Amino acid sequence: MQIGEVADRTGLSLRTIRYYEEVGLVVPSARSQGGFRLYTEPDVERLGVIKRMKPLGFQLEEMRELLAILDALSAADDVDRDEHLDRLAQFHAAAEERCDELRGQLRIAEDFASTLRAHLPAHRSAGGAVSPVDTLT
Repeated sequence: MQIGEVADRTGLSLRTIRYYEEVGLVVPSARSQGGFRLYTEPDVERLGVIKRMKPLGFQLEEMRELLAILDALSAADDVDRDEHLDRLAQFHAAAEERCDELRGQLRIAEDFASTLRAHLPAHRSAGGAVSPVDTLT
């Protein structure tokens, strides 16, 4: 499939997909005769892994390492399987920790939104507008 379809399926922009290619995270499996990038299902899955790592704050080098581990583990002859599984467990622990941190931030944000929502009905002016000062007092 071409890059436009990959962008639609992954929710990533064309520019982002091209950037991931430029830094070596995802390389199109082939090129058409006209030079268009062609991606396979594993390429799309790889982009999905990258997309899910990004909001957790993983850096490009960490993404590269994890993708290499996943590639190695999918190979039948992974001689370093135990080492790769240990490192994968470390990535998993880091992802869980970052998810916990994000859940904490989300609780704070939801509490703030709830506080604002609680002030809205009581402080509406006659015209329906809300004074920014009134909503925060």
